[in-house]
Amino acid sequence: MDAIEAAILAILQGLTEFLPISSSGHLVLLPAFLGWDDQGLAFDVAVHVGTLAAVLVYFRHELALMSRAWVRSLRGAGVDADARLAWAVLFSTIPAGLFGLLGKGLIEGYLRTPMVIAGTTIGFGILLWLADRYGRHRRDEHTLGWADLIFIGMAQALSLIPGTSRSGITITAGLMLGLERRAAARFSFLLSIPIILLAGGYLTYGLLGDPEPVQWGTLGLGALLSAGAAYVTIDLFIRFVERIGMLPFAIYRLLLGAVIIYVYA
Repeated sequence: MDAIEAAILAILQGLTEFLPISSSGHLVLLPAFLGWDDQGLAFDVAVHVGTLAAVLVYFRHELALMSRAWVRSLRGAGVDADARLAWAVLFSTIPAGLFGLLGKGLIEGYLRTPMVIAGTTIGFGILLWLADRYGRHRRDEHTLGWADLIFIGMAQALSLIPGTSRSGITITAGLMLGLERRAAARFSFLLSIPIILLAGGYLTYGLLGDPEPVQWGTLGLGALLSAGAAYVTIDLFIRFVERIGMLPFAIYRLLLGAVIIYVYA
């Protein structure tokens, strides 16, 4: 990879990781459209580190409160709102973790194709709009119960299918459960932390056996740019999601899916 390719892919990862439009789909499709070589496992690790850093920094105050409350709950001091939210994030991560381990072969062998990405991009885009249009928008993330968390967790497991969008499907699930747009987005972003840690850990494990030399400059550039783009994306999305709603993202997904079908059909 040269520096320009690395910069474009890193910014793309940062922009799309937290928008409901599928980062994995874009990272599969853009190199294919432009005829670039695969970016490689090391670069995937670097941009995941960047997006993880962005969400950790953005939610640093909430995460500090949640962490302290979670530790207190382990010590038997009771479960307050922050501890419940911490447990909710951890509990909702379990289905995706299990599905990732059990379904890895199926996903990599049969589902990383343009037509699958087109179908999930369009189908889940329509579902996102329907959830936003008909959701009640009355609850916040602190009101989620165990049944709600199972539902969101199972939805997140579907995001392992390329083109689904982890943030998109978890926001959709939250809206279907009556969460406000801002609350659905915030919980989706908090939920990204353990799943990005798991994905990054898995990629790092695969990287340990890779004989290819490491281009540290390229990886550092990718991590830095993906972190900056992700931080700006999180901030703007949370600020403006109540005003703009999900329709622009649903329309984008429909157009992207149509382009994929046109190119690859």
